[in-house]
Amino acid sequence: MHSMRRLLYSVDIECLTCAGFLNFFLVGPARCYRQIKNKPYPKSRYCRGVPDPKIRIYDVGMKKKGVDEFPFCVHLVSWEKENVSSEALEAARIACNKYMSKFAGKDAFHLRVRVHPFHVLRINKMLSCAGADRLQTGMRGAFGKPQGTCARVDIGQVLLSVRCKDNNSHHAQEALRRAKFKFPGRQKIIVSRKWGFTKYNRADYLRWKSENRIMPDGVNAKLLGCHGPLANRQPGRAFLNAST
Repeated sequence: MHSMRRLLYSVDIECLTCAGFLNFFLVGPARCYRQIKNKPYPKSRYCRGVPDPKIRIYDVGMKKKGVDEFPFCVHLVSWEKENVSSEALEAARIACNKYMSKFAGKDAFHLRVRVHPFHVLRINKMLSCAGADRLQTGMRGAFGKPQGTCARVDIGQVLLSVRCKDNNSHHAQEALRRAKFKFPGRQKIIVSRKWGFTKYNRADYLRWKSENRIMPDGVNAKLLGCHGPLANRQPGRAFLNAST
């Protein structure tokens, strides 16, 4: 009885191993789909049966913290034009989140994935069983079936962004350095001059905040300009200079 169980277990392991190798050789590693060669091919009514991307969460950490809570911001920027698979994005998100949660704290950062895998990858599957040469057609009718999704990334495009307090800035840079190993190609870690995820420089943000011209808007902020009717402005804000 034990020998029969051992035999069945070994057969199952061999079947799983063969299936894994077969899947690797049929689909291929992600470097086979790295170059951008075709037009964008998103999921639509003409492109059905697309598997769900591996990454489902794009904002991690304290995503509801106000704009004043996390002034420091650092980006992971792509330095190549390539395809980035959804598996790579998910692996990078997990690696960055794990490091920041361990060394900075779960409530001390906000991580955002800045690219979305909308491009559909196809594969022309070949049969490898006995007698497959009589069934498959080779390169005749070679338009493949959907196999996965990826993001089309350009040079200088931001992949990941982390905002936190200034005392955790070195942890954020180290977390993005570890996330770099999950991506193909070259990336650079660039410390932003902006305040958090806003589009305003830190010095300008502090100056406008002292003048009560900054209105918090979630993780972003709005600048009160000099346009619009005077009747709609609050007392003390009737005459404002244009932002420079």
